[in-house]
Amino acid sequence: MNSDRISRRFLLKRAAALGLVAAVEHLVPARAWTSAYATAGSQAPLSGEVIHLTIDEQLFGVDGRVGMAMTINGTVPGPVIRLKEGQQATLRVTNRLKEDTSIHWHGLLLPPNMDGVPGVSFAGIKPDTTFTYSYPVRQSGTYWYHSHSGLQEQSGVYGPMIIDPIEPEPFGYERDYVVMLSDWSFESPEALLSNLKKQGGYYNFQKRAAGEFLTDVRRMGFWPAIRNYLMWDQMRMDPTDFADVTGYAFTYLMNGLSPLGNWMGLFRPGERVRLRFIDAASMTFYDVRIPGLKMTVVQVDGQNVQPVVVDEFRMGPAETYDVIVEPVEDRAYTIFAETMDRSGYARGTLATRAGMSAEVPARRPRPLRTMADMGMSMEGMEMEGMDMPGMKKPHGGGMTMPGMEPSGDMPSMKPPDDNPHMEHGPGMPPMQGVHEMPTMDAGDQGRSKIPGAEPVKHGPDHHGSGNQVVAEYSQNRMGEPGRGLEDSDRRVLFYTDLKSLVPYPDQREPEREIELHLTGQMNRYMWSFDGKKYSEANEPIHFRYGERVRLTFVNDTMMEHPLHLHGMWMYLENGAGAYLPRKHTVIVKPAERVSVAISADAPGRWAFHCHLLLHMEAGMFRVVEVSDHERGVHS
Repeated sequence: MNSDRISRRFLLKRAAALGLVAAVEHLVPARAWTSAYATAGSQAPLSGEVIHLTIDEQLFGVDGRVGMAMTINGTVPGPVIRLKEGQQATLRVTNRLKEDTSIHWHGLLLPPNMDGVPGVSFAGIKPDTTFTYSYPVRQSGTYWYHSHSGLQEQSGVYGPMIIDPIEPEPFGYERDYVVMLSDWSFESPEALLSNLKKQGGYYNFQKRAAGEFLTDVRRMGFWPAIRNYLMWDQMRMDPTDFADVTGYAFTYLMNGLSPLGNWMGLFRPGERVRLRFIDAASMTFYDVRIPGLKMTVVQVDGQNVQPVVVDEFRMGPAETYDVIVEPVEDRAYTIFAETMDRSGYARGTLATRAGMSAEVPARRPRPLRTMADMGMSMEGMEMEGMDMPGMKKPHGGGMTMPGMEPSGDMPSMKPPDDNPHMEHGPGMPPMQGVHEMPTMDAGDQGRSKIPGAEPVKHGPDHHGSGNQVVAEYSQNRMGEPGRGLEDSDRRVLFYTDLKSLVPYPDQREPEREIELHLTGQMNRYMWSFDGKKYSEANEPIHFRYGERVRLTFVNDTMMEHPLHLHGMWMYLENGAGAYLPRKHTVIVKPAERVSVAISADAPGRWAFHCHLLLHMEAGMFRVVEVSDHERGVHS
């Protein structure tokens, strides 16, 4: 490694830490800083038989402030990589950091040792070394790539990937833009995680205040309002908890530019414009709309779907949505990506000429969690006036917590057991069982059943100290737009709208079912599957090579989780019959049961985790092993 570059990096880091960048710049000639600053990513693609990527540290400026970023080829996000279906991809990644790094090719089907997850089937890339990724490209569509080492992804190690198909696509367009959404903080990701471990709501400055309490008193009455606030307090939870890290610490970026930076794409009136939305944020869900334009969704997670015309869609970290818009007026349109918690937004512009801009929509009021998000029915609780706006009552049931009396009476509620290891409580087995599969009419789109469409009551063995709260009733919520969108007068995309363009190839019924519970304690900022962090999970989840298996996710937390399986597709069982959409990342809402069918066609060890980066780092991670060996199926 060049010693001049080491000394410059050392100087830049210390200057950024002390806020002395401007002073240092006056003392050093401008030509010496040309490679020191990162720039926002461009739409110009890298392609060819061999692609070279370099991961380094550089200064990165956002809205007049400067911090240290980890970059790929000097930009945030990294360059657009453009491949062709059927080619042999060769990508040489050089590490200029002082720590190990990696690149994971998100959503690509490839050999396990090329997947780029250190500690699973890959050793990582050491400092001052180059690793060559080489794999056949077996698919097409919009994907992305990012570091899978520590928290580097949040610091800037991510970029878009486009794979052009061999066969012509089933839709046409004249313009093609990547729209990569992300979140940036001048606090290090390690500092963010440390603060959340001290206090789960550290960055939540949208909590209910005295004025809102008075509004609730007027709406529901004094005692019901008191009981409502006391109930959330007893649970040590907050109904405004929608994002662990908010706009207080994050600036939301579109293609590496802040809302003030205003990324721009140009068009001619009457052209069809393809926008490839990629949520590369570490922790942020976005609600995306373009006021004045309808969006036709044509691809999801790189896979062609039957076109759906919408005004707005929600996307979670790691998902991709390709849409076609057809602006006919000679004007500007705002691409508006509002965060789910409404604490900020990313913004760009589609226009006919450079320098144009359109009105930026006002942010909507922040939403509130409801008892439905906790798998709780108000029936039987006799708490008149406790319903919240937008709340829908499930069929019967209630919510249970560790220490709660069987009757569900509120005075008996106790705080959860402060078990630092998040193990299961007495009587809860270390793994969920494997269940016989119900029949499903896979050939009838209109009548196909969605697993979990009816509320499912938890058994007592699901109540362990690994959960802060356990939703007693869980059910499929794919037919809901998501909290904060339920009262929208716009057409919002649902998961139930998604249908594959052609019937999926493996129409076998799943042979068996594995149930995984999404668990955690927000007050301790500990996240897990089945109440166990990754460090406490003794065995991987086992699939038999060639089998068709159903994986059912049960969300026992009050947060949405985007779950990502490496190496294999998840066929979302959303009632589309033979046209189930296949995804690499699936959002599971609070108190929801979501089932996916998986063809275990990729031998080896694969990562499976929540794609909220800090959740994964805090323990919401497992390994899936696909082998010919007859072994027990562990969850």
